[in-house]
Amino acid sequence: MMNRRLIKIGLFFIFILLPMIIVVVSLMIGPYKIGPIEFYYIIIGKLIGKELVDNEIAVKMIWMIRMPRVLGAILVGAALSVAGAVFQGIFRNPLASPYTLGVSNGAGFGAAVAILISTGSITSHFLIQTSSLAFGLVAVGITFVLASKGRRSTVTLVLAGMLVGSLFASLVALIKFVADPYEKLPQIVFWLMGSLSAVTYEKLMMILPLYIVSLLVIFLLRWRVNILCLGDQEATSYGINIKLYRGIIIGACTVLTALVVSIAGIIGWVGIVIPHLARIIVGPDFRKLVPASFSLGISYVLLVDFICRNLTAAEIPLGVVTGIIGTPIFIYFIYKGKVRWE
Repeated sequence: MMNRRLIKIGLFFIFILLPMIIVVVSLMIGPYKIGPIEFYYIIIGKLIGKELVDNEIAVKMIWMIRMPRVLGAILVGAALSVAGAVFQGIFRNPLASPYTLGVSNGAGFGAAVAILISTGSITSHFLIQTSSLAFGLVAVGITFVLASKGRRSTVTLVLAGMLVGSLFASLVALIKFVADPYEKLPQIVFWLMGSLSAVTYEKLMMILPLYIVSLLVIFLLRWRVNILCLGDQEATSYGINIKLYRGIIIGACTVLTALVVSIAGIIGWVGIVIPHLARIIVGPDFRKLVPASFSLGISYVLLVDFICRNLTAAEIPLGVVTGIIGTPIFIYFIYKGKVRWE
């Protein structure tokens, strides 16, 4: 009994400290390295409103370049991991991901259209983000409309998401075909690969209010996911409105996914691999699984983005590295029989 309690306390502190440690390392280390003491005074100086360090380059490096990127990695990692864990439970499918309902391909189409029509002005970044978010939500809306015409089950919803995703993937291919191969096409391809290099405070502030609301909804209703995982008949016997709660939770997860896709592009495998890792550590109870996925997702994306920034002189797209790392990890989970949703 005592050992079990010690393990729980240890995991609690690990889940809190691990993201914090990686955040500090990500802010300090890069092509321009910042020492621990200098880093400490830069942070303290910001908190008290005084300049305690004369190195203006180091100060700007942390607050203007690395901090927005780190905050973006935190939002992306948390959203994709939490949404992936919830989708795997609600759809009762270990392969479900935040992109199951077609949000990624819809957002990709929105971004591709915005890049195609943009003129390279400052407002083009806002246009890309807005169009990506809008079409991501439109894709999910179409998915729900199609699913409502069928048997209204989670299987129908997943199939509708696959169809809508396939449609928007074809539309993205069409946009790539007609895009200028020397200017627009490389921008579209790079965006679709996923990256945090273009994240700014302005982009983060644009999505933050809705992001917080959606994440809070999932955290407050995470115990309901345990009931929804039992299936419609058993969940109904508990006296809850399964259609209402399923719609609210799926909607919140979808909005989270669309928001982070709009600022970072398509970053795969995070929402599949991390929930399985969290489930191995804390079990299938969503009261524990959601916070664990939250912490591990943040840590994972921060770590992968750190690798992308520092492995080579030219930055590697984040979505490429998550795929390279995520695939063998998932194969290992399959080999060990750890791929499950319950």
